[in-house]
Formats: sequence, C-alpha cells, structure tokens
Amino acid sequence: MPRRSTRSHPIMLTRELFHSLANMSKISSPTSVFDLDIPAIDVSQSYEEASAFAKSAAEDHWLIRNPMGFSILRYDDVVASLRDKLWHSAISKLPELRGITDPEFLERDRESILSAEGDVHTRLRRLVGKSFSPRAADRLRPFMREVINGLIDPVAATGKADIAIDICQPYPIPIICELLGAPKKDWQLFSRWAEEVLSIFNDDVNERLDIIKQAQSELDEYTEGLIADRRNDPRDDLLTSLIAAEEEGDRLSTDELVMMVDAVILAGTDTTRNQLGCTVGVFTEHPDQWKLLAEQPELAPKAVEEAMRYFGAVRGTVRFASEDIVYRNVLFPKGTMIMPSMVRANHDASVFPDPDSFDITREPSGQPQLTFGSGIHYCLGAALARAELQEALPILAQRMPNLAVDGAIEWKPPATAIFGPAHLPVTFSPVG
Repeated sequence: MPRRSTRSHPIMLTRELFHSLANMSKISSPTSVFDLDIPAIDVSQSYEEASAFAKSAAEDHWLIRNPMGFSILRYDDVVASLRDKLWHSAISKLPELRGITDPEFLERDRESILSAEGDVHTRLRRLVGKSFSPRAADRLRPFMREVINGLIDPVAATGKADIAIDICQPYPIPIICELLGAPKKDWQLFSRWAEEVLSIFNDDVNERLDIIKQAQSELDEYTEGLIADRRNDPRDDLLTSLIAAEEEGDRLSTDELVMMVDAVILAGTDTTRNQLGCTVGVFTEHPDQWKLLAEQPELAPKAVEEAMRYFGAVRGTVRFASEDIVYRNVLFPKGTMIMPSMVRANHDASVFPDPDSFDITREPSGQPQLTFGSGIHYCLGAALARAELQEALPILAQRMPNLAVDGAIEWKPPATAIFGPAHLPVTFSPVG
C-alpha cells in the first residue's frame, strides 16, 4: 500500500492561505483617518498658539487634524510621506485651493517640475539634475561674496540696517540672473517679476490675478528671447546648460525651458530671502554664536544646516492622496490633504538631541534637516541655496559685529507660504 503524502495539496494550500489572509485582514483592517480620535488645531488659535499646540501634541501623536486635512508631526512619518510617490505635490491644486476661477489664468497654468509627478517628473529631473549640482553652484561663490559685500557697503558705516529690506530682499536676484546669464541691467526687471509672480501664494491672490498674469507674460516673453540668444551664442550659464542637456536623444522643449526658468525664479528667490532673514533673526537671540561664526567662518556649513533645522523658512508642505493610501494601518482616502510639518520633524528629539537649542557646532545626527524636503520633490536648488547662505552669513557676522535687534522684528503673516521677516531692524558696531 503506497504511503500517503504528508504534503498539502496545492489547491488546499492556496485555500488555507486565502482564509489565513482573510482573517488577518479582519484583525488589522485599516481605520479611516477621518474616524481617528486625534487632536485638532483650533481654527481660532493664533499662529503662536497653534505652533505650541502642535509641539505639545507631537509628544503623544504623530498625526493631528488641521483646517485643511491632517498634519504629520514626527520625523520618520514626515520622511515617509514625502518619499511615498502616491502622495502628490499640492502645487498642482494651488488654483483650486486659492479659489481661482479665472479661465485665462487656468488655461495658461502649465505643468512645472515643482508639481509634476511620475514619469514626467523623473524625465525632467534627469535632464536638468546636473545643471543644479553643487559644482555648478560653487562656480558662483565669488559672485555671491561680491553681491553680499555690495549690499553691506551702503549701511556698514551707519551701524544700522533693516536686514530684511537692505540685505535679504535684493540678495538672491543678481545671483539668479548671473546663474541664468541675464544682463545686469535687467536685474530690477527680474526682481519685480519674481515678486509679482510669487504673489500667487498671497491671501489676496484673486485681487492680484491681473498683475500676476501680466508678470508671467512679460517673463515668458523675456525668457524666450534669452533662450533664442543662448542657442545662437552659448555661454557658461544655467540656460546654456539646460539647452544642451540631453539624455538618450531627449532634450527640453522651448516651453519646458521657459518653465524651468520660471521654476528657478519661483523656488530660488523667496526661499533664500526668507531663510537668510530667519537665520539672522535667530542669531540676534544668540550673540555668542554670531561672534563665533565671525571668528570661525569655516563653521558656515554647519551654521546653515543648524539654522534651517532650528528655524526654517519653509515650515511645511502640502500633499494629497493620488489614490487610497494605507500607512501605519490608517486609511487616507483618495484626495485627502496632508501637511508634513518640517518644523516639528526638525525638532524631533528622537533624531536631534536637545532640539530646542541652537548650536552651530552641533555634530550631524545622521539624519538631514528637512527644510529642503525629501523624496522626488527634494529642493532642486538646494546646492545653490546652501552656497548663498554659506557665503553670506560669515561676511555679515564679520562686518556687522555686536548685532542686536533695534526695536522688534516684524514677521510676515503666518499663512505666508514661505515664512520670514518683513522688517528686521538691527544695530551693529561699524567696522572700518
């Protein structure tokens, strides 16, 4: 009599596995995020009160409610959400979120590398990545030093300045123009266009739509002319590099080149202005650190990372679920809005010991500060922004010793997309 096999029949194994998985799913089926018993930010709270509430809530919760959706508070969860490609950038939904219904504006709203997803984003990033390398940014460092010294010169002998207006506001524009190869005579044009196009993030955007549309049209026309000029007369600048960028025969179209210039201005102007302002504001509260930076300018790279961790101009970002997403056994239905909080992630004590202290000699924790973001939408111009801040800060510290706030810092409205000082009046000891 033949022995009976002890192996299960394949069909039986499949059924057993199916029932096992079915039982597991009953036990661990995800809970809708809308059904969670979690704290909620009070819409009547001031910015300071809401920030304090989020800081306190982060001790017990990784997720809380906010008026738009849900805020993610802890470092690992913020990184996970930023790196999950199913969470899409909400920049593409900006007109909808701002209540913009102007058909002319919506019709001209083109896809940008700042909002593109999937294969489109991968292609654009692959084509332009080398043009935004640290090596490319380093070539501009001598010019950055020239610009920052030129801005300090008019106020150096007075011992007084409004850092936000005299230094931060004008600092990035000449550098962006030099990067693109735009002539010096056009710097003021770029400054106006940048300010007007960026007002799309303001609360009064619907009242400013005509100004924004006009600025976009003027900038596009100017950029198209610059592109045509560079195709005939290549130079050592970003635009020539973007025109020449090629991957297996693929190149950027003229429309894509115009989009990239817009993205450079949009992402590279207000970020640097405000981060420099936030950083100097922090240093006014830590005069010993300001003096140390002046004495040891080689600390600039550490100082920049610490300042961006401690007080980043980009406080958070917005993502929406492109489909149903399950994370930590929580279901986020398609369309759900989340706000990964860089502020709270950068102050997560499990990653950054003693996170509420500011120390420009702080040793790396092994995890980066998240003000530049993470994942596929990690800031394309991070190398340029780091270089701009690393060059500006030691020069400011050396030429503006004994820096102190003269009165009070006036901060921009809390709802501003990129936070920073509107006015930062200071006194300092004039240096010969």
